[in-house]
Amino acid sequence: MAGKLAKLDIRTVFDLLYHLPFRYEDRSLISPIIHAQPGELVTINATLDTIKNAFTQKGKAMQVAQVHDTTKSLQIIWFNQVYLTRTLKVGQPYSFYGKIDWFGKKLTMISPEFEQLDHDSHLHTGRIIPIDPETAGLSSKWLRGKIYWLLDNFDPIAELAPKNILRAIHFPEKIELVPESKKRLAFDELFLLQLRSLEYKQKWVQVRLAHKLQIPDLKLEEFIASWPFQPTISQNKAIKEILADLSLDKPMNRLLEGDVGSGKTIVAATAIYASHLNNYKSLVMAPTQILADQHYQTLSNVLKPFNIKVGLVTGKIKDFDAVSQVVVGTQALLSENFNLDDVALVIIDEQHKFGVTQRSLAGAKGISPHILTMTATPIPRTIALAMYGDLDLSTLTDLPSGRQPVKTWVVEEQKRQAAYEWIRKQHAQAFVVCPIIEESESLLSVKAVKVEYEKLIKIFPEFKIGLLHGRLKAKEKDEVLTKFRNGEIDILVSTPVVEVGIDIPNASIMVIEAAERFGLAQLHQLRGRVGRGEVQAYCLLFSESDSSRLKALETHHSGIALAEIDMQLRGPGNVFGTSQHGVAGFKIASFTDLDLMQEAKAKAELVLPQLPKLPHLRTLVEKDKIALIQPN
Repeated sequence: MAGKLAKLDIRTVFDLLYHLPFRYEDRSLISPIIHAQPGELVTINATLDTIKNAFTQKGKAMQVAQVHDTTKSLQIIWFNQVYLTRTLKVGQPYSFYGKIDWFGKKLTMISPEFEQLDHDSHLHTGRIIPIDPETAGLSSKWLRGKIYWLLDNFDPIAELAPKNILRAIHFPEKIELVPESKKRLAFDELFLLQLRSLEYKQKWVQVRLAHKLQIPDLKLEEFIASWPFQPTISQNKAIKEILADLSLDKPMNRLLEGDVGSGKTIVAATAIYASHLNNYKSLVMAPTQILADQHYQTLSNVLKPFNIKVGLVTGKIKDFDAVSQVVVGTQALLSENFNLDDVALVIIDEQHKFGVTQRSLAGAKGISPHILTMTATPIPRTIALAMYGDLDLSTLTDLPSGRQPVKTWVVEEQKRQAAYEWIRKQHAQAFVVCPIIEESESLLSVKAVKVEYEKLIKIFPEFKIGLLHGRLKAKEKDEVLTKFRNGEIDILVSTPVVEVGIDIPNASIMVIEAAERFGLAQLHQLRGRVGRGEVQAYCLLFSESDSSRLKALETHHSGIALAEIDMQLRGPGNVFGTSQHGVAGFKIASFTDLDLMQEAKAKAELVLPQLPKLPHLRTLVEKDKIALIQPN
């Protein structure tokens, strides 16, 4: 059973206790048999008179029982459950719950749930019954029985999850009690998350020391004047916040969030410049070689006028030396054993794709560097509060001057040929993005990138078509991207591998096949691959099903706003994809409940100073949730 339970994410006693019903059935109507009517779902309390195996005309096994109460007799049948003739005892009273219907000419209860009537009765019948999420070979009835036993034999820690709250959710006397009980457990989850984040933040600033970095106003003005554009209002604000953090002897721990193309890298370069002026080095970590290469090129160009040498370290490249003031790389940087006493700043891009281990390693030795993490993933404010409660947050909300919003159209299937003709006339580089690499029986309707590649070669014989997907070797990916960047490829057919970190300034058309299979936030990131220059860019969303959700992209150009809409429409689990890349996995709480999130944070701030005096909460913050549960 452990393997089946694991499919439901149940691996501990705690997981089972917090495996909550997704709906309830009111089986509290106990009807005398004489009043039972065809079509009704009812509970009857009756004594078993007979039970036997029988067979239908088609040879299907059937268990036929006869029961009675003080008013009348009733036939009950089940199908293919031969064990019932051994389980049910003639002469014993039972409670049966099921549908009354005609079977031939007899009024019959069909395939009911049942339980023997004794002092522990009314677990599966005769009350409001929880219906728990199931999996093959693991029924809600089986889970219900185990959870009922668990509530009788184990005690959760009272101040966090009183047993009466859990009982009111799993076995409510009144359905009205469920919402408030769930709200209490949701609060507990948010409270614990916030408490952990606040404690981590407290330890970060209390225990660690960092280098104070100062940058004279004239030097800052000189650096910003070298930019190819005027900084935006939000860039100026973010720079001010970052430089204020760097001026302290406590290490910065800040998240810089901004849409694709909002200028996060050049803001980060300002922090690197401050580190350089104070004679310290900086490390820049990226999740992929492609993104590391891009940062290397960008930072080299930005910092070259100030004679700041940039090095590169990836799995296959080690291009840096002792005089490199900045080293950019993938996680391969962690194996270089840099002396962190010489490193004042660590910048981590797309930080949700790095584990906590990599982030903690960045400050594991010597004086802690300041940490600036960056993400282009649009994160709704509620999720940012939950995921990154230990980080200070800076957000870039506007695009640099000269950048135009990408014009976006949802294209219905009947307009596909017209769209192809329009693309042909633009004479511009284009991306065509498909959800998967190869078609399978379960996804026959989904555009497969290899099939699309072959099709577009025939549709656009005058254009050079390229192919990019995750199964290509790193060297092959680099070759394709270099050709596309140099204009040797006109149309690049790709999987969503282009979502992060690929910068092709001359590309101005983004075509997305089967767009309904993507989240709005992901679609927004994909279209951010075009419109990097001053030329008007376009995004065409092809959809073969209901495209009403996609219309939001035609009028909204803020990634955060689209992520909020997506979360409301599809739920938080889909905002980041199924793996969620580090998103806290709530069992009860919702990312959309900002009020409860803020209430939990306020309470956590009050409790934090008392945490050493609260051993049970101390256990929760430090150890696995299983420590919550103790035998009676």
